[in-house]
Amino acid sequence: MSITATRITAHPATVTVMSADKTVTDWTTRYFGPWWSASSIDPSTVCAGMIINADVDTDAYERIEDHVRRHPHTSAIYAKADTLVANMPDGTISAVSPSEQLAYFSEPPTGRIKVAGPEPLQVALATARIARDAVRGQLLRDGWTVLHASAVVVEDRTLLTFGGKGAGKTTTALTLAARIGAHLLANDRVFARADAFGNVRILPWPSAAAVGLGLLGSIGLYEKVAARLAAGESLHPTQDDRVTAALQRGDLTPLLDGGRELKAQVFPDQFETWFGLTLATEGVATDLLFPQISADAEPTLHETSPSLGDEDFMQGATEDRYPDILGLTHGITVGGTDSARDNVRGLLGLLPHHAFTLGHDHHQTAVFLSKLLA
Repeated sequence: MSITATRITAHPATVTVMSADKTVTDWTTRYFGPWWSASSIDPSTVCAGMIINADVDTDAYERIEDHVRRHPHTSAIYAKADTLVANMPDGTISAVSPSEQLAYFSEPPTGRIKVAGPEPLQVALATARIARDAVRGQLLRDGWTVLHASAVVVEDRTLLTFGGKGAGKTTTALTLAARIGAHLLANDRVFARADAFGNVRILPWPSAAAVGLGLLGSIGLYEKVAARLAAGESLHPTQDDRVTAALQRGDLTPLLDGGRELKAQVFPDQFETWFGLTLATEGVATDLLFPQISADAEPTLHETSPSLGDEDFMQGATEDRYPDILGLTHGITVGGTDSARDNVRGLLGLLPHHAFTLGHDHHQTAVFLSKLLA
């Protein structure tokens, strides 16, 4: 089987994914292409930079697993899986997640990474995750930080939506995109960097978007999902089977599991191909939105707005699912350096802030947001 290669580029960051299984590189192109740049290249031209070799290979997986178990190692929870990590004296790092049958090998000084496992889909998912973290590591070293925010672009304005879990970040962003024609820049997380001209530049954080079943229905997207599922297509494979079953039978009642809502998981490209939304690939921040959701409330603009806090940057518990076990950030914390965060926080604090309460009537929400931006 011949080697295929996909090059991912986001601003100054570049990562190349190589694999003998085209499933992996096709997945990488699909996942990152809509928001970053991801294109097939001739593998013979790859000779430098950060390179991820992804092997759908049981023997390669078992070799790394054996290496980890034969050397001193620690344990971590990575991507919700128990993971054993061996940091070697020569600076290399090996790791294995036995329950997922995934193994990793990293050489931080050279930027070479290997992902191995017997199942193509598992290797493809893991490779995309590692590739995104590799890009993040480069952007953080270039002075970027990561905000816990959704973002849309409306003409020459880039709107950042902040708030804790359930505050309405996704509701606001998708309503603006589906009802008002905004371009969706990111859902839930964005890269941000202060530039030399006093602006805050924004880049997307590609990921599967979690969208509540009720929200899909209220903004008019469920029918499109139902038609695609009926035609044999599928949403992101990390979606809970109970969500898939509910969508197939047309039940949009929120699904709860131990108090946590189970949501549809949408590929980045499906915003365009399924929903007919348009995406933005960059922006310059102009406005900060702070929504709150109260089921029976009328949309209301508040007289005062909160300021950004530490919780609005990716850090600590926010990123527990993906600790940097492979040395991709070279010691920089998950949300960037203190100076990068302080610069972004200071400049964003000078922009217009809009705090408001939204109810569950999404027609009212769309009218309110349209007037707010007029």
